[in-house]
Amino acid sequence: MSSFKALRILARPAVRQLRPTITVTSMQSRLHSSKHPKGFEAPATEDLEELRERVQEFTRREISEEVAAHTDKSNAFPNAMWQKLGDAGFLGITADEDVGGLGLGYQAHCIVMEELSRASGSIALSYAAHSQLCVNQLQLNGSPAQKAKYLPGLIAGTSVGGLAMSESGSGSDVVSMRTTAKAVDGGYVLNGSKMWITNGPDAHVIVVYAKTEPTKGSKGITAFIVDTTTQGFSCARKLDKMGMRGSNTGELMFDNVFVPEENVLGKVNGGVRVLMEGLDLERLVLSAGPLGLMQAALDVALPFSHQRRQFGQPIAHNQLVQGKLADMHTKLQASRAYTYATARAVDEQGTVRTEDCAGAILYAAERATECSLDCIQLLGGMGYVEEMPASRLLRE
Repeated sequence: MSSFKALRILARPAVRQLRPTITVTSMQSRLHSSKHPKGFEAPATEDLEELRERVQEFTRREISEEVAAHTDKSNAFPNAMWQKLGDAGFLGITADEDVGGLGLGYQAHCIVMEELSRASGSIALSYAAHSQLCVNQLQLNGSPAQKAKYLPGLIAGTSVGGLAMSESGSGSDVVSMRTTAKAVDGGYVLNGSKMWITNGPDAHVIVVYAKTEPTKGSKGITAFIVDTTTQGFSCARKLDKMGMRGSNTGELMFDNVFVPEENVLGKVNGGVRVLMEGLDLERLVLSAGPLGLMQAALDVALPFSHQRRQFGQPIAHNQLVQGKLADMHTKLQASRAYTYATARAVDEQGTVRTEDCAGAILYAAERATECSLDCIQLLGGMGYVEEMPASRLLRE
């Protein structure tokens, strides 16, 4: 197994620089994958557990239950959190070290996503849109110049990233998007709108998909890096959602937005390849979100079942209650095993299986819904009031 020579973390309120140096025996080393940063080698189990402990320390300090509840009630992301996440080193988990990243893999990214989600699903979702949908897309497909220009600020937390693919009426049917990019002297002019864009109201840098040749269908879509200070760009409105409140989501408008030629991400008309290459990994990392929510549901339900007394004894002594808790635990562990087995295959073998990346998030999301409902049931009347986080977990 590979092992870290050092995991340098300053013992300060802001966890800093989770940058590993790795030594690997020749027999156990894994081939470097194009999905990973330069010089990547899969970390050992004990190294990943150490990372998990560091993220837990961060969430205990920075994302308390009060912070999570206020984020949900106010439907506003705590903007100071970007800098804190950047200072902790979490925003560039899968990015090259020479642009400020940690040079780690997808198991590590899943761990950070899971533990952040355990503290706050909405903060974690915005984190994932930034670190995976934007930063990792630039890591995978950006030119050296694009990486040098955009990644340091995104990784440091001084700028916010997002990805804009979906449109009203064009969600899963990506090819039916109506946003266009017309070639002009020196670049392209974008016109259209995007809907349900996580971090849209806050983002400084957004990866945007548009049709450069509408008649070519999937072979006429291009990915662009858009600076949101560009004239003609606007966020038309922030959406008021049922769940994941505080993960700011918006409708974006592009009114003759000029994008220079050097901001084409990947190849012209190669946007679908860029999109699909990132989509599998995005699903994988985001599947860790429901894992954190399931753990949070257990964190709430398990101690409460020992405190809540009915008929002269804690309800935890009731076999039906024990069965519900056992089911919650089993669903969490099964989902966790699927997600991390899929991530381990990516890290150790360079194997990205579309069906497993999609299967992991499908399975985990459905089990998380079941576990959050059980959490509400186990809390009884307290599960239905906002004094407890159970309803927030269900909505997330």
